[in-house]
Amino acid sequence: MKFEIDVLLLCADKDNEPVVKGEAGWVSQFKKFLDLMLTQVLGEKPKVLLKSEFDSVTAPDLQAAILVPILSKEFIQSGRCLDSLEAFIKSAEASSRGRNRVFKVFKTPLTVQEQPPRVRELLGYEMYQVDVESGEIKEYADYFSTEAERQYWMKMVDLAYDIYDTLAFLKETTRQETKNTYKRKTIYLAETGHDLSVQRNIIKRELQRHGYIVLPNQTLPGSVNDLERMVKRDIGEANLSIHLIGSAYGEIPEGSDRSVVDIQNRIAAEKSHSAKKEDFLRLIWISSLLGNASERQKSFIDTLKRDTEAQEGAEILQTSLEDFKNIMREELLEGGDRRMADDGIPSIYLLHDRMDDNDVKPLIAEIERSGYKVLTPAFEGELLDIRQKHINNLRSFDAAIIYKGKVNDQWVRMKVLDLLKAPGFGRVKPIKGKAVMTQYGSKLDLEAFKNQNLRVVETDPARSVDSIKSLLQEFKA
Repeated sequence: MKFEIDVLLLCADKDNEPVVKGEAGWVSQFKKFLDLMLTQVLGEKPKVLLKSEFDSVTAPDLQAAILVPILSKEFIQSGRCLDSLEAFIKSAEASSRGRNRVFKVFKTPLTVQEQPPRVRELLGYEMYQVDVESGEIKEYADYFSTEAERQYWMKMVDLAYDIYDTLAFLKETTRQETKNTYKRKTIYLAETGHDLSVQRNIIKRELQRHGYIVLPNQTLPGSVNDLERMVKRDIGEANLSIHLIGSAYGEIPEGSDRSVVDIQNRIAAEKSHSAKKEDFLRLIWISSLLGNASERQKSFIDTLKRDTEAQEGAEILQTSLEDFKNIMREELLEGGDRRMADDGIPSIYLLHDRMDDNDVKPLIAEIERSGYKVLTPAFEGELLDIRQKHINNLRSFDAAIIYKGKVNDQWVRMKVLDLLKAPGFGRVKPIKGKAVMTQYGSKLDLEAFKNQNLRVVETDPARSVDSIKSLLQEFKA
């Protein structure tokens, strides 16, 4: 089935009312950012449409590949919104081949009982801000603050990649997989106790950035029978399972005396026992901070360490989480190939578009003459390979320069967001400098970058090499 719309956003009218007169509403801002992120991930501009509850557009929901309902108190009180959601789900059930096409976004908190029944089991994306001290729920006023970087943008990245996965799946099923279709591996990233939920999310993002399909992709059921069926199904599709074990034993589903963490590990061990080693691997990380662990959790961990059946097909590590992530990156994500060792030469990531390839050659030559290694984007090859090189560059550069030549402001904003998100890709070393180089008269909106610790250099083609020299001196200072 061919879709006329890639992503349809559905919201209550009140949720898109501007807080300040003349400014865009919350949902309009969300649409703009999602559009930017999806353009970056997909490699092309998607068709994203916004439909509010009283929109007169005729049934666009049935022509969309993906629906993103913006959930709030207003949404669930709107009969029109609920009717549109139900119509989309019914239509999708007939043509989705088991693939979820609804991604619920929370503008404000809702309990499970308050959510529409048809989407309760789906994973959600919380896009609101919680004040740590008061517990007050607030909307983001500054989308480029440190708080927004940790919460709003990481959730936005998660949503963009999950939408990308589904769009790729839908396109493959409509055009019958071509010979060169990228075959991605599936990893089962086991649900954890409450103490490791943040760490699990970080690892999930890392796996997704490297092109892996990560399961489970929906909320685990509350009853043990349904839970075991889902876990067996998902682990059956996986090439690898990862289990993070901390001080919390985890939730115990209805009808069981074992935790979700324990049950997932047992089912993975059963698969290890029956599968060939090269077909399924299991990686177990045990936290070294177990001072608050219950006696039951300590007993579970002792069993993992000593019981040969529990260890079936597993590699058990009790290191720092950072060491574990390094092992995962190098051994799992990169197929065991070590990245090139750091040669001690500082690097500049020169972000530019293909249409500006010739214009940046003198700049590359000058950067190299100044003693730097130059990192550049890839423009040829599979989309995931191009994306992977970009991520590797974001993780390893010392300073970055965004070159604005023939591209528009939107392209520049996308690259600025990439630099802002670099820590989320596993970057550990500090950034020595960031700059945008643009020509005089380019009409770049300089105010948009005012509070982002970003140097903006205006120059002309005849003086661009001199401008680079000055900028490199600033980076060294």
